[in-house]
Amino acid sequence: MSSIKDRQRAAARARLEKEMAERAASARKRRQRQAIIGSAIAVVVIAGAAVWIFSALKKDDKKTTAGSATAAGTVACTWTPADASAGGKVKDVGTPPANVPNTGTSVLTLDTNLGPIEATIDLSKAPCTGASYKYLASKKFLDNTKCHRLVNEDSFKVLQCGDPFATGKGYRDTDGTGGPSYTMAEENLPTDTNNPYPAGSIAMANTGQPGSTGSQFFICSEDTKLSANYTLLGKITKGLDLVKDVVKAGDDEAFKASAGGGHPKKELDIKTMTVS
Repeated sequence: MSSIKDRQRAAARARLEKEMAERAASARKRRQRQAIIGSAIAVVVIAGAAVWIFSALKKDDKKTTAGSATAAGTVACTWTPADASAGGKVKDVGTPPANVPNTGTSVLTLDTNLGPIEATIDLSKAPCTGASYKYLASKKFLDNTKCHRLVNEDSFKVLQCGDPFATGKGYRDTDGTGGPSYTMAEENLPTDTNNPYPAGSIAMANTGQPGSTGSQFFICSEDTKLSANYTLLGKITKGLDLVKDVVKAGDDEAFKASAGGGHPKKELDIKTMTVS
C-alpha cells in the first residue's frame, strides 16, 4: 500500500511541478509581450535617430566637432504632450525650445496681491524646469491666477499654485486640475533624506507618475517631509514671510478627504510672473 501511495504522491508532485512550469512560462511570455509593446516606440525613435546620425555623418564625415546635438552650455529637453483624457484641463501655449541653457541662474518673481515673492533657480540643477518657467512667464501663463491649495500639518506646510485656470473670485472644484499642453521629466530630486524640502523651497507638483511635471508648484513655508519625487525648482530669497502668513491663516479643508488640506482662507493672487 505504501508504494501505491508513494507513486500517487510522486505523480501529484509531478503534475504540480508541470503546472507551475507552465504558469512560469506563460508569465515569461506575457512579460516579454509587454516589454515588446512598451519598447516599440522607443525602438522606432532610436532607429530613426540612427538613420539620421548615419546620414549626417555621411554628409559631413570630415568634421569631428561640428553638428553636435546640443551646443556647449545647453541641454536637450523633452516636452511630452499632456494627456487631456486623464481629466485635467490643458492650456495650449506651445512648447519651450528643445535646447536650453544649463549654466547660470534665473530669478523667478511673483508679483502678488500681498507683495513680491522672489526665488533663485539654479539652471545647472533644473535646466528644463527653469526653461519651462521662463517660457510660461513669456506667455503670461500664470498671470492673474491664485494659489488654490494649502496644507498646514506637522512636517508638511505648503502652499500650492500654478493652475492657469484658477482665476477669478472664490474657488472652484476644478482648481488644481489645470496645466500646460506638455509635461516634462522630474529633475534635481532631493538627496537629503532628513530634510528633503527645506523652508523656502519651491518644488514642482506632479501626479505621482514619472514625467508628469507641468506648471503647478508648491512653496514650503517650513521644512517639509515628502518623498523625494518632486523637482526642486528654486529657493525663495524674498517674500517667504508672506507665504508663512497665508499658511498660518489655515484652509477650508476642501481636500482633507483626498489630497489633504484645502483652499487658503487668506488668498494669494499672482498678478504677474516673470523670469529673468
